[in-house]
Amino acid sequence: MNAYLALGIAIVAEVIATTALKASDSFTHGLPSALAVAGYAIAFFFLSITLRSMPTGIAYAIWSGLGIVLITLASFVIYRQTIDLPGLLGMALIIAGVVVLNVFSKAAAH
Repeated sequence: MNAYLALGIAIVAEVIATTALKASDSFTHGLPSALAVAGYAIAFFFLSITLRSMPTGIAYAIWSGLGIVLITLASFVIYRQTIDLPGLLGMALIIAGVVVLNVFSKAAAH
């Protein structure tokens, strides 16, 4: 499996799990709790596949950077949580860092 595809699946699963974690209300609601646990299991499984061919630091930079942005978007849509301008600028810098890693770094799996 392509490392980037596996990482993409891991990121989406982690975003779903983290979003469900909030809905689980400290694991007091069954369905969101089960979704959170299953999502994290899927996320870590696909991250482990990614790490077969991609350096850990690069994979984790992409995982955390895109995860932050996607979770923020999901929280905005689902929970109506907002973020201020400095937060948006910070996320833009994170995205820029992920792009630099993937476009210019020789360490990224191409």
